[in-house]
Amino acid sequence: MQAVAEAVIDPSQKTKQIFLHDPDDHEVKLDLVEYWRSITKRKWAIIFFGLLVALLVGVIVFAMTPVYRATTTVLIESNKSKVLSIEDVYSGISSNREYFQTQVEIIKSREVTMKTIIALKLWENPEFDPRLKKASKIQELIAATGFADEIVPKEWTEAALAESAYTKFSKQLSIEPVRLSQLAKISFESTSPELAASVANTLANTYIENDLEARYKMTKQASTWLQDRLSSLKGKLDDSERGLQGYREKAGIIDLKGASQAGAGKQIEEVTQRLIETKLRRAEAENAFNQIKNAGKGEDLSSLPAVVRNTTVADAKKQEAEAERKLSEVSQRYGYEHPRYVAAEAEVKAAKENVRRQVDTVVSSVTREYEVARGTERALEGTLSVAKGAVQGLNRKEFQLGILEREADSNRQMYEMFMKRAKETNVSGDLQSAIARVVDLAVQPHTPVKPQKVQIISIALVLGLFLGMLTSLLLDRLDNTVKTTEDVEGKLKQPLLTTLPLLSKTEINRTSSARLFLDNPTSLYSEAIRTARTGVLLSAIDAPKRMLLVTSSLPGEGKTTFSINLAIAHSQTKRTLLIDADMRRPAISKGLGLPPGAKGLSNLVSGTGTLAECIHTIEGSHLSILPAGTIPPNPLELLLSQKFKEALQQLSGYFDIVIIDSPPVELVSDALVIGGMTTGVLYVVKAMETPYQLSRKGLQRLRRANAQILGVVLNQLDFAKAEKYYGEYSGYSKYGYGKKGYQGGYGQQPYGSQPEAAPELAVVAKAA
Repeated sequence: MQAVAEAVIDPSQKTKQIFLHDPDDHEVKLDLVEYWRSITKRKWAIIFFGLLVALLVGVIVFAMTPVYRATTTVLIESNKSKVLSIEDVYSGISSNREYFQTQVEIIKSREVTMKTIIALKLWENPEFDPRLKKASKIQELIAATGFADEIVPKEWTEAALAESAYTKFSKQLSIEPVRLSQLAKISFESTSPELAASVANTLANTYIENDLEARYKMTKQASTWLQDRLSSLKGKLDDSERGLQGYREKAGIIDLKGASQAGAGKQIEEVTQRLIETKLRRAEAENAFNQIKNAGKGEDLSSLPAVVRNTTVADAKKQEAEAERKLSEVSQRYGYEHPRYVAAEAEVKAAKENVRRQVDTVVSSVTREYEVARGTERALEGTLSVAKGAVQGLNRKEFQLGILEREADSNRQMYEMFMKRAKETNVSGDLQSAIARVVDLAVQPHTPVKPQKVQIISIALVLGLFLGMLTSLLLDRLDNTVKTTEDVEGKLKQPLLTTLPLLSKTEINRTSSARLFLDNPTSLYSEAIRTARTGVLLSAIDAPKRMLLVTSSLPGEGKTTFSINLAIAHSQTKRTLLIDADMRRPAISKGLGLPPGAKGLSNLVSGTGTLAECIHTIEGSHLSILPAGTIPPNPLELLLSQKFKEALQQLSGYFDIVIIDSPPVELVSDALVIGGMTTGVLYVVKAMETPYQLSRKGLQRLRRANAQILGVVLNQLDFAKAEKYYGEYSGYSKYGYGKKGYQGGYGQQPYGSQPEAAPELAVVAKAA
């Protein structure tokens, strides 16, 4: 939040006031510094409170029973090798982190802890024995009044005792997995170190034994189930094998897949091969037969392919061709009648006859071969058809046989598998090994873990100091009094006229404090009074006469002492009159040592005394005093009267400065009546005691009564404390005005005034 400097000019007072504030009219402060000042202000109280809390906690801690902790380390082997695998029967051991966490939870399970409690008989230990507990005072009181049945001792059994110890046992037990390992730490806390070590070790062994027992029971259960299944499977296998053998005997099958089916298949294969060959020969014979059949009568058949391919016909044709060649040679030499020609001709005829006979023979053989091939083909086709029918019959029988064989094989395999698993289960039950083992046994601890006295006391000390600091901050937040000059301008929204220091014990009485300006003119208090005098003179520098009202919110704020000393200060340079208008509790006469019953303001206004009789002087000063006089029954009516106004006008004609000490604003309304008749009001606020809301309310009431407020006087301020704890800077120590600082006097310009010089003002007063 950005701070803004604002100059406010009051035309009636011809002064300029400078305030430092933010746009929201909040003070610009550093909170951390304020917090530190609040803490240092009550540092001894905070330290005492912290030490007191630490002391009380220390007494409690040393009175507590020490608690010991023993720890057993267990290794959970998730990848432990097994002799035989029977995962198909029940789940095997997993190697993942879920398995490890599961084992840790099993260690903490109710079953394992109850077995440990029973094994150690913890109820016999006084720490876990519920029979030692007595009925509470409230229960006894209720039973004594008759509103409840009489308390009857409970009959305890071992089960009830173990159940009663379980809750406390679980609270004192802790299982902690070791990160990135397969180790688990089993810890138990007890007031007895021997019991703590014994419980930790017993719990680890109980967990291992419980695991072995659980897996043994599981193995036995699986074995029993396998035996039951084997009995039923054995019966099914026997029934299926008997049905298979009966079908073989009924169908007359010795070995269908061996001899029978193999012979039928071989026969079909041979017949089929022969049929193919016969069909080829028949086709060839049929082709030749068709060629011969299609030849016309008288046509030479020797040129047919079937005849030409015949070797006998070919030899006959060669002989014919040779005879014709010889005949051709003989005809060239000899005539037709030559014996050689005749012989050659006869040889040609014989050769042709031989060719014809051979051709006829071949034709006849082709016809016979064709008919034979056709017959053979039909015979083979019949044989093949018979063989196929036999094979089809065998296939139908084989199909039914296959069904029976598969059923028998399935029952046999199931029986053999269960027989194997049953044997494995029996063997694995005998060779069962633990999945966990104890790595480090617990030993009896020598040092308790609870309570950690030093740590608890240290924490208590820190918390005590912290609570003390918070309390100090809270008190400062709840403190609504005016503590510094900044509070005057920030909270009361009024200029600061002066700040009066806190008087010592020797100066605090009424008589000595009233004459402090006369008796000790060089004191810090006197310098503050001079600052107030300067502020009053400069507030309206052109006004020849001034009538000032001094008031406060409540009694005891020091307004009367301030009025007397301010009047004495003005009397050194001006004709000054001090009027005691507080006719309910007059104090000026007592402070200045006037005789009791001296006439004063009430006598002057009522006419029972003259001005000379009512005005008194103070020895050692030029100050004139108008005491309260005889106390009237109703002072407010006296102040509201016209005679009182006329008296003030008359007195203002005789004196340059008239200072009126009036009652507090919050008690009576006298100050409101007088304030409108004066030229200015000085409002006294007691530092660190008067709530600022009350002072602000009084100032508002005065403004509504048309009173002109010149400024606020902050009274009884401890400068050393304010500077140390509230950051109230003072400069009097730099100018040699004592050990107590003061923000004002020389070097201060609260609202635009110049530093006071008493000799110069005296010269001005004489000139006037």
